[in-house]
Amino acid sequence: MIRIAIAEDNPFLAKSILDKIALFKDELICKFHASTGKEMIENLEKDSNIDVILMDIQMPEMDGITATEIINLRFPRCKVMMLTVLDDDDHIFKAIQAGANGYLLKDETPQMLLNSIVGLMEGGASMSAGIALKALKLLRNPIKINEKITEEEINLSSREIDVLTHLSKGFGYKQIAESLFIAPTTVRKHIENIYVKLQVHSKIEAIQKAQKHRIIE
Repeated sequence: MIRIAIAEDNPFLAKSILDKIALFKDELICKFHASTGKEMIENLEKDSNIDVILMDIQMPEMDGITATEIINLRFPRCKVMMLTVLDDDDHIFKAIQAGANGYLLKDETPQMLLNSIVGLMEGGASMSAGIALKALKLLRNPIKINEKITEEEINLSSREIDVLTHLSKGFGYKQIAESLFIAPTTVRKHIENIYVKLQVHSKIEAIQKAQKHRIIE
């Protein structure tokens, strides 16, 4: 049985997704439904025993792409399938960078949804046909991808810069907390925010990108 969680703020569309899942009650079970990315993360903090998250993109409080980045950091065993009406290059690119394991449009058939979820569990990366073509075009245009983050788009707080500076000097979470007189959990939260803002997935990537954009020395 594959355990599903849904992030969707539109009640009508959420019901539609639940109805599709209900058709395959021997294979899928929905454990919970969240209306925002923030609510999804809060639910995962209580119960992260989820196999696949069906993630909308446009939601209040926290969008699906930001939520996907955080989930990949904090709950890496959970696979994220974007389930959206958005099929433009920018959202596809950002979702892939955030660590999405698949990208489906909401008008896909119930059988396609099931096949895609099963495919994720088997190590695949399912996409709607039109999305896959656009993803290939993005991969063929690395210049466009490399220009996605500009200096103007990077807006780290002074505290986040302090934390990143300490990271670049080899400090661990506990050492940073002691140096800045904050809790280790607060350090972790700052680092999560840094990863999201810089669109990176590791400490080394964060340091390199920050140095490239002269945020830190």
